Amino acid sequence: MKKNILIIVSNANAIGPNNRRTGTFLPEVAHPYAVFEAAGYQTDFASLSGDTPYLDALNLADDPENLKFLTGKGWADMQKAVKLDTVDVARYDAVFVPGGLAPMVDMPEAPLLKKVIAEMYERGAMVGAVCHGPVSLLNVKLSDGSFLVNGKNIASFTTAEEDNYARPDVPFDLQTALTAQGAIFHEAEPWSVNSIADGKLVTGQNPASAKGVGEKIVAILEPVKA
Repeated sequence: MKKNILIIVSNANAIGPNNRRTGTFLPEVAHPYAVFEAAGYQTDFASLSGDTPYLDALNLADDPENLKFLTGKGWADMQKAVKLDTVDVARYDAVFVPGGLAPMVDMPEAPLLKKVIAEMYERGAMVGAVCHGPVSLLNVKLSDGSFLVNGKNIASFTTAEEDNYARPDVPFDLQTALTAQGAIFHEAEPWSVNSIADGKLVTGQNPASAKGVGEKIVAILEPVKA
């Protein structure tokens, strides 16, 4: 049976005291999208406000999967992302949140987003995020009152990476915040490939890890073939 994937993207286009331009980081959505499409999945987009989302890192458009996303149905569909509160999330087998700096603006709290992620996780759906996208997991509480990330193996953009990327622009350090809520943080060398699955939770460290997050989601969703 065809699987249904919901990609939830940020609506932010600026961050920090200097209004640094931002959005969803192109390869962090394009690469997993390519993996989901290759698997034959139905991939839909939602955003928090329902307004047209923004893309960052358009300078990376020469990458084949990024270019295919931009010129194919990926970006066209993302521009039509529906408002999250209109989505029947029970239809979806997985939710995925790409990064870029934008999620650090509108996803640290976002009560509906937290509710959606908790509900999907507790019914056994996949939950995935990459780079700054795991900020969507921050402050998610399960029905027993515990933080979703507590005791879970997690990767995200690291303190070391942030120090050399956007430290003056971000409101807090993501690695520190996830660790404070009990995450077992897995840090690889800056900008190296690092994705990790813990049950139905899959996270990745940076743009280079986005494809691996998509592949791990597909591997867990697919039944083992004899």
